Amino acid sequence: MRFPRTRPRSLAGQLFAMQVVLVAAVVAGCAFFAYVSGSSQAKETATRQVRTAALAIAGAPSVREAIRTPDPSAVLQPYAEQVRKDTGIAFVTIMDPHRVRWTHPNAERIGESFLGHTARALRGETFSETYTGTLGPSIRVVTPIRDGNRIVGLVSAGITVERVSSQVRAQLGALGLAAGAALALGGLGTYVINARLRRHTHGMNAAELSRLHDYHEATLHAVREGLLMLDGQRRIALINDAGRELLGLAPGTVGRRVAELDLPAPLTGALLASEERVDEVHLTADRVIVVNTRPVVGGERRGTVVTLRDHTELQALSGELDSERGFTQALRSQAHEAANRLHTVVSLIELGREEEAVGFATAELELAQVLTDRVVGAVGEPVLAALLLGKAAQANERGVELVLADDSLIDDGALPATLPQRDLVTILGNLIDNAVDAASEAVTGPGSGSGSGSGVPAQRTGPRPGRARVTVTALADDGELLLRVADNGAGVGPDDAAEVFRRGWSTHGAGRGLGLALVRQAAHRNGGAVVLEQGPDGGAEFTVRLPLAACSGAREESTT
Repeated sequence: MRFPRTRPRSLAGQLFAMQVVLVAAVVAGCAFFAYVSGSSQAKETATRQVRTAALAIAGAPSVREAIRTPDPSAVLQPYAEQVRKDTGIAFVTIMDPHRVRWTHPNAERIGESFLGHTARALRGETFSETYTGTLGPSIRVVTPIRDGNRIVGLVSAGITVERVSSQVRAQLGALGLAAGAALALGGLGTYVINARLRRHTHGMNAAELSRLHDYHEATLHAVREGLLMLDGQRRIALINDAGRELLGLAPGTVGRRVAELDLPAPLTGALLASEERVDEVHLTADRVIVVNTRPVVGGERRGTVVTLRDHTELQALSGELDSERGFTQALRSQAHEAANRLHTVVSLIELGREEEAVGFATAELELAQVLTDRVVGAVGEPVLAALLLGKAAQANERGVELVLADDSLIDDGALPATLPQRDLVTILGNLIDNAVDAASEAVTGPGSGSGSGSGVPAQRTGPRPGRARVTVTALADDGELLLRVADNGAGVGPDDAAEVFRRGWSTHGAGRGLGLALVRQAAHRNGGAVVLEQGPDGGAEFTVRLPLAACSGAREESTT
């Protein structure tokens, strides 16, 4: 027959049992100490009492005078009994130096020899001892009676051990009541404390708590997402390795307030919010993170649990996908235009106008080839060259001319392999999209474009005369990569210049205003910076400078 396995006692129950035993042991120890101390004190008190009585009798002149008489007992016996009754001691025995009693509580014992030691008293000492005499065991003091320099007698005063014990037993009853009350109060206090502990530990035992702690630590370090826990005072109570990395925090941040961490203001606001936040996108200096918060409530606000997901790679991929969609639309439009031109060439041939057909086709080829040769000749980086050609096709479809500046030059191999190509696409692609939007709106009016720019709006309400143009400069020289994009749009007002890099700043509607924030983030991640100025054509000009040596060094350091 298999018996069910009993669950170990909870931690609160174990502590309760241990504390009850401890309290009982302490109370019992204190009671025993008090009993021993009380017994010793009672004996000392009895000894002092009989010693005082014996010395008083030995020093009384009337006692010495009675000893000189022929019958000392006649005077000393009433005197000794009166002293015994007044002091409450058991006996007072006065005797001659030969131990013959002159007094005794039992008059029949007068004249008999004293039972006890007298040698030390005969030498002039006063001493105490416990001795069993005619009245049973007693604590007695023996002292000499002096008449001048002679010892003419001895006095012994004593109190029975039974009387001392009865006094101790009376005290022990009161001590027992006090000990019982202390034990009851200690047990009640222990029960209240352990009931609270049981609620906080949810009835788990020590093994379960230890296992839970081990799982907690393992989970904390194994989870790839960032985990952050704040207490009710908005201090960091717990943060895992991924959370520190995503927020860019140094070790030792536990216990600090969120407001002291120098995080971006929108992110700080999300962490401090009292309401729940779901899948909010926020930017730090180097990353795009998705934040989820949930308050911990148990009768009162106890803190907040925050999860952080790295959205940087996904955001970059989304940007690349938007670019690919733009390329596809551009290719579709170009295919349509190419078909129209081909039909034109075929029609001219059918009409017998071969020379005009050849001239028309040659002009179209030369126009396309000039831009391709210019980009390929100046930009030796394949990714940037392909991006420029694709963006040029997109811009052309929107009626915007994309021009590569004459001083642009990036030799093949000038960019280090450690410089992420994805960051280059993020920076240059978003700047060109933004410039195309601004130039197109400034020329044709707001709302005409359909690009995916980051949201720098035209500041003018009417169309701007002339061809919309975006000028791109790409130059790698003196250990620095310079990417500059200028448009001939309406530009950015002074009041908005400080806000264009903030996430969410846009006049193109919800879901926009992220491109320029990503540009600044990518530049910062590679040790560079982005600057907004007024362009030569009156529009906005964004300049990004990336120190190639610093970028390469940082990348090599991070991989070692």
